[in-house]
Amino acid sequence: MQDILNASASAPLSITSLLINLGIGTVLSILLRLHFKRFGSTLSNRDEFAQVCPFILLTTILIITVVKSSLALSLGLVGALSIVRFRTPIKEPEELAYLFIAIAMGLGLGADQTVPTLVAGPAILAIMAVFKWTRRESKKKNLYLSLDWKNNDEKDARLLDRFNRVIGNHVLLSDLRRMDARDNMVEATYFIDVENPGNLSALVDELRETFSGIGVTFIDQNQMPSV
Repeated sequence: MQDILNASASAPLSITSLLINLGIGTVLSILLRLHFKRFGSTLSNRDEFAQVCPFILLTTILIITVVKSSLALSLGLVGALSIVRFRTPIKEPEELAYLFIAIAMGLGLGADQTVPTLVAGPAILAIMAVFKWTRRESKKKNLYLSLDWKNNDEKDARLLDRFNRVIGNHVLLSDLRRMDARDNMVEATYFIDVENPGNLSALVDELRETFSGIGVTFIDQNQMPSV
C-alpha cells in the first residue's frame, strides 16, 4: 500500500529543466517550420500550417513535463484527451507526418530525453530533405490527360488509334482509363507517364493540329491548370 501511495505522489517539477526544454523545443520547432515551408508539397497554405508545428511541439513538452511528475495526472490525462475531437480533418498525409514528428520531439524533450531528441529530430529532417531533393531532381511525372472532341466524321472507326498514336509520340506510357462517345462528341481520359512536364506543349500542339477544336486538360495531384 505504501508503494502505491508513493507512486501516486507528485514528484518535484524542475522549472529550470522545463525552461531549458522549452528553449530547445523552440529551436527545433523553428527548424521544423523552415523544413516544412521549404520541402513541403501539400496543397494547403504551408505558411499557415507551419505556424501550428511550434505550438504543438511546445505544448507537448509542457503536457509531458507536468504529467510525468504524477501518476494521478497521467491517468487523468487519458480521460481528458478522450473528449478531444478534431473538427478539421488532415487532408494531406504529409501534414500528418509533420504533426507526428512535432509531437515526437515534444514527447522526447518533455521526458528529459534531450540528447536523443536533438540527435534523432534533425537527423530525420535531414533524411527527408535528401528524399525531397532526390525526387525534385527527377522531372518524371504521372498525369491524367482528358480529351473532348466533336467528331464530324462518323465513319472514323479508328479514332482511338489516332489518339493513341499522337499521345504515344510525346509520353513514355499511356493508359486509357475512360472513353465516352455520344452522337458526335468523344471524351477520353488517359493516365500518362511523361519524362518532362515542360514538353507537354508539343503534345497539345499536335493534338490541336490533328483534331481541330479539341479540348485538352492535364490534371495531377498539384492541380495543374487546363490548357
